[in-house]
Order: sequence, then C-alpha cells, then structure tokens
Amino acid sequence: MDLNSHTPNYNAGDVVYVIYRNPHTQSVANVQEAAVVKNPENPEELALFLYETYYPLTDDLAVYSSEAEAEQVYNQSFGEL
Repeated sequence: MDLNSHTPNYNAGDVVYVIYRNPHTQSVANVQEAAVVKNPENPEELALFLYETYYPLTDDLAVYSSEAEAEQVYNQSFGEL
C-alpha cells in the first residue's frame, strides 16, 4: 500500500505545519513547523523532519500547508492558543 497516495502533493523542501503533542505530557499540544524531506530510510518516500526526528509522511498525520490553517484546527480541537 502506498502510504503517500492520498497525501497532498508535497515536495522535499516544503515547509508545513503539524499539531504536535508533547510525548512526555500528552495534555500539551502546539502547532509546530516541520520540513518535508526525503525519508533517509527510504529515499523513494517523503518524511517530516520535526524536533530532529524523521516521521514518515502518511495519511495518519494531520499536515497543514499554512500556520493559520493549523492554528484554526488546533483552536477547534484544543481551544485558543
């Protein structure tokens, strides 16, 4: 199954925004800028580079093209920033 088949067309070098939950405190989330890069484990796929970690770019991630869009979804889900 191609995990990137339903993901909007991103290219390596794009800047995107994600809602990121703190792994140590699950009640804390924020909008974070991330970079779209080639997956170092599989250069045929894209990944997100966030906090010095690579995350496969899959449909399981909520990725937004603009910070305003990510903040709007954040506010709907978690309340005001």
